[in-house]
Amino acid sequence: MPRKIHVNDIIKTVEELCIKACVVVPCDIRRFMEGAVEKEEGLGKQILQDMLKNQDIAIADNLPICQDTGMVVVFVTIGQDVQIEGGSLGDAINQGVRDGYEKGLLRKSVVADPINRVNTKDNTPAVIHYNIVEGDGFHITVSPKGFGSENMSRLKMLVPSDGIEGVKKFIIETVVAADANACPPIVVGVGVGGSFEKSAIMAKEALMKPLDAHHPDPFWHNIEKELLAEINNLGIGPAGLGGRLTAMAVHINTYATHIAGLPLAVNIGCHVNRHEEASL
Repeated sequence: MPRKIHVNDIIKTVEELCIKACVVVPCDIRRFMEGAVEKEEGLGKQILQDMLKNQDIAIADNLPICQDTGMVVVFVTIGQDVQIEGGSLGDAINQGVRDGYEKGLLRKSVVADPINRVNTKDNTPAVIHYNIVEGDGFHITVSPKGFGSENMSRLKMLVPSDGIEGVKKFIIETVVAADANACPPIVVGVGVGGSFEKSAIMAKEALMKPLDAHHPDPFWHNIEKELLAEINNLGIGPAGLGGRLTAMAVHINTYATHIAGLPLAVNIGCHVNRHEEASL
């Protein structure tokens, strides 16, 4: 017998996740930045201290951490034994976004058409990714993605002969080009393999990982560590004003691909890398 979840529970959950994600920094990022203050020097140290102060003010006054409260990206993992009652899952998620941005007094930044650019006035529609799995679980991750960092992301269809050196070169070039625009210290999400769209989704998913997560394959784990060290040697620093800390983590997701292809996407998350998750 299927497990039933009512759309009202989904709406309320998404509403709460939208507000919390825009106000409270993920705890692992907060801890990392607190530790980084002790290692940073000069202006970079001051910038990190100011970022932490901004986070404190946001929580104390229940205000968004950043004026760009993002376009909402949602990842839903739903068991095939779950039945949604009372309406459609997509409509429920968008209603939750609508309610969250209204009740949370969050800036509504979505336009209905990329050229005509008329604001939808409720920050919908969200970008929703679904993953159907076995069982009766339901897990949802909400990421209000600011476009300062999103605009600095890139995708390239490499060829197999570019190899791992081509992959590393493109990732570093992307971070260098982003410079201060991505609001460092950043999180670098990478998708390697699959197809054009699969690499981009993997890169976005990589930003949802805990900071201390790593690729299960030792080869790719070593690439993550190598890239993180190289990025932090660039000297871009907090807010792009110089320093030791440019990136907090590099997370790589990989997938099988075609014999003629090497798709590569880099999605950058800013220094708050907003996301919250819940299970129903």
